[in-house]
Amino acid sequence: MMNITEGPLSGLLILQPRVFKDERGFFYEVFQAERYKDLGIPPFVQDNFSRSIQNVIRGLHYQLPHPQGKLVYVTRGHVFDVAVDIRKSSPTFGQWFGIHLTDENHTQLYIPPGFAHGFCTLSDEADFHYKCTEYYFPQGEQGIAWNDSELNIAWPVQHPILSHKDTLLLRLHEHKNDQLFA
Repeated sequence: MMNITEGPLSGLLILQPRVFKDERGFFYEVFQAERYKDLGIPPFVQDNFSRSIQNVIRGLHYQLPHPQGKLVYVTRGHVFDVAVDIRKSSPTFGQWFGIHLTDENHTQLYIPPGFAHGFCTLSDEADFHYKCTEYYFPQGEQGIAWNDSELNIAWPVQHPILSHKDTLLLRLHEHKNDQLFA
């Protein structure tokens, strides 16, 4: 029912559900608990939804304590989704992976705890869904500057629209050890 590929950074999974199309439209299974459990993905406890206009960048966010794994996908529009490995013990610490998620490719990305996450909207609007393995914990909000020159993320937007909070985020190397994953 689904094509599963390991991402280039350990723990990332790219999931492409089987889509059934005919003259009426299409159908696909978005989530099935046993299938995701068999992949080693912890149970999800919270679903989040955002709608963003073109050129918005949200992120790069993570949560400590109570780190979240996230299953992300788009139901309307097109985003460029980014995961950054911020596990200090990882051989890919500081590396990023980006993937286009659209309402046409139906691709999902699983991002385990230990990554910062963000996306930018490339369509006029995008509806973005994410299932989380841990509840939102406001006191644990953390983030990395979207334009950290050492990460050198190839964002496909020239003049992003950012929240005030995201304009204040530090670069990865400016974070203290206890603000990153072991």
